[in-house]
Amino acid sequence: MPHLKRYVGTKCYLAIPIPEDAEKWRFWDNNLDLVLPASGSGYRTPVTSIYTTGSIPQDIPQHFFSIIDREADLAIGWCKIDRIHPLNRRGDISILIGEPGYRGRGYGQDALHLLLDVAFNLANLESVELHVFAFNEHAIECYKRVGFQEVGRLRNARIIAGDKHDVVIMDILSSEFDSSNSNIRMAVEKKGRPT
Repeated sequence: MPHLKRYVGTKCYLAIPIPEDAEKWRFWDNNLDLVLPASGSGYRTPVTSIYTTGSIPQDIPQHFFSIIDREADLAIGWCKIDRIHPLNRRGDISILIGEPGYRGRGYGQDALHLLLDVAFNLANLESVELHVFAFNEHAIECYKRVGFQEVGRLRNARIIAGDKHDVVIMDILSSEFDSSNSNIRMAVEKKGRPT
């Protein structure tokens, strides 16, 4: 089953997950080099039913996407918006670039821009938050390039193998997001405004 392009960036696109993605997710979930540096707050969506049944569970977040390399048409990671608070119009995001050859090459930044486009121009959120370990400097720099700012820190929030690590809290407001290349705005302008 092919991935259907939902939101298209320069290097990747976001697609609704398909059952064939489950094997990669299972591999990424069991790779300590990937999961140990991952964010401290809700970085994993339980996908065990995908592994065992090959189907997408009903409890998966509404805004959960596979990240697909545009050229190779290959699933390289996932990203999601969850914990949406409708009254305050805020939500949390998480992202994982699972394929080693795609890390540090701008795919995460491209996927984050697409995900924020969904958050601000479709889900109509006012702010988006993420949590990241303080030692994950590459991720922090990526988030800053997209427009996130550090707004707080949870001290000694995660203990791994006896080492204590801070969790950095970052956020971005809708007014700080550059939507000049918005997929959603372009689609509305091309088709005309919905009535």
